[in-house]
Amino acid sequence: MASFIRCALLALLLLGGSVQASLAQVDPNAPDVITLPDPSAAPDPAASPPDTPAAPEPAPPCGTQLLAIARMIWPSAQLLAAIHQRILTAQFGCDVRLLDGDMAATGSSMGTTSQPAVAPEMWIDRIAEIWNPAIKAQKVRPAGPTFGDGALEGWLIPDYVAAAHPEIKDLPSLKAAAAVFANAKGKPEFVSCPIDWGCAVINRNLLRANGLDQVFTVIEPANRFELDTLIAAAVSRKQPILFYYWQPNAALSQFSFKALDMGPYNKDNLACLAKRTCATPQPSAFAPEPVVIALADWVFTDAPMVAAYFQRAAMPLKEMNALLAELNAPGATVDAVADKFVATRQEVWQRWVGAVAGN
Repeated sequence: MASFIRCALLALLLLGGSVQASLAQVDPNAPDVITLPDPSAAPDPAASPPDTPAAPEPAPPCGTQLLAIARMIWPSAQLLAAIHQRILTAQFGCDVRLLDGDMAATGSSMGTTSQPAVAPEMWIDRIAEIWNPAIKAQKVRPAGPTFGDGALEGWLIPDYVAAAHPEIKDLPSLKAAAAVFANAKGKPEFVSCPIDWGCAVINRNLLRANGLDQVFTVIEPANRFELDTLIAAAVSRKQPILFYYWQPNAALSQFSFKALDMGPYNKDNLACLAKRTCATPQPSAFAPEPVVIALADWVFTDAPMVAAYFQRAAMPLKEMNALLAELNAPGATVDAVADKFVATRQEVWQRWVGAVAGN
């Protein structure tokens, strides 16, 4: 037994020496655990940053489609097209094209092809059969009113008559003051519009509705030129005159007039006033006919800065009347009048641009 114990101890001693020898061969500087970097430590500047996606290119302010403005046939629409073209080009960097056309053709094209993109003076009630389907199909939208203030049509008197007779304020007051507008024969006169215009029927029925048809003689000129001549002749001689007129119009800038209060607008009353057979006419103002800046629907989504510009771009009627008067001057052109407006009337159009273009 003693011999067995001695052998076992000798084996253990030899085994221990072998283990120690093996441990002595291990690198004492080698780490015995894997360490992670300190998250609070500063990043190594030499390390390559991870790939990041490039920032998307900003959308072009004028959109990705053709930005065309309708240049319709009457002077105010031509002036608006030229003015907006210049402002959009200078302030937004847009490449703007002008497309000629009448109102019906323009509305139809906008409703089918979404071009032109802009119609600055769209009298939508006059093309309702074209405009309404285009609205329902989401092809067009009104950005805002074309003109900023004032009634588009009514009865007027010169400012010198209004100053001398402050009691003349509305249609009912005309009965007591009718003698102010008497002709050489002592008969008061009212100058209406040409007999073949729709306003001629409305004006005659308005006289009846206000008990004035037996008081005033109605003068219905043969045409627009004769109407303007009658008004200019009376004003040049400082004679009293009561007349129908509308705006925008150059004549209202050349002279100073006061519009009479036509009373509230009543749709049913006006519908009867527009008929020659209206049995019992009742008073009403002329209809507040909507005149809008029409935009193709894509402008709102593809060129929102341009859409926002047109939402603010209502031209004051007084400004447009003055522009039309300038256009009547000998040698005047639409382009020259538009250039002058942009150069000298920043206080008007700067509000349209606002801060959108960094102004």
